[in-house]
Amino acid sequence: MDPTHRASDRLFFALMAICVALATWSGLGANDKATWAFEVLPMGIVLVVFAVRRSGFRSSNLAYVLLAWFFFIQCLGGRYTFAEVPFPEALREWLGLDRNPADRIGHFFQGFVPAILLREWLIRRRSMQPGGTVFWLVTGCCLGFSAAYELLEMAVVMLFYPEAGPEWLGMQGDAWDAQKDMAMAVSGAVLAQLLLGRLHDRSMRNVTGNENP
Repeated sequence: MDPTHRASDRLFFALMAICVALATWSGLGANDKATWAFEVLPMGIVLVVFAVRRSGFRSSNLAYVLLAWFFFIQCLGGRYTFAEVPFPEALREWLGLDRNPADRIGHFFQGFVPAILLREWLIRRRSMQPGGTVFWLVTGCCLGFSAAYELLEMAVVMLFYPEAGPEWLGMQGDAWDAQKDMAMAVSGAVLAQLLLGRLHDRSMRNVTGNENP
């Protein structure tokens, strides 16, 4: 086996072991099991899909690291709920924040991480060239994904928690919470591509062994 692939395998299995530990820690300490399931299980399924498909399509190391990072964030939200994630009070006061920013951070990475995953799929599986078309397609899809998530949250609350909607959604008194969450996601998608584009191209080349991603 290629030494690069052996190193990639070690990284992948280490990340998956960390994710299993995180899921266990999050689930055992969850304040609300329904919230834990909603926040953690979908990302857990995504990880399983990536693990199963790895034999046929090996993603870049950057993609796997970002997936594990996003899973960590979801595990925090599942354990505490995003409105109650421990956040240093002194830092919150220094930043002038009236509400816990964990939810906004989570939505930022809801765009940041999928942007890299989708970018890789378009470039490697659909043979699209990095550039404007990929950039705007990724950005639009991440915005659509964020909007779909907000609609799913709304449906779950209306069906199962009609009396506790604002609390369950973590609105923290902000009437524009859903819109701001979507703005954070699209900001994350744009910044991921601008900041990590070249690094992502190199990470994909390490997998494919080609001059171009």
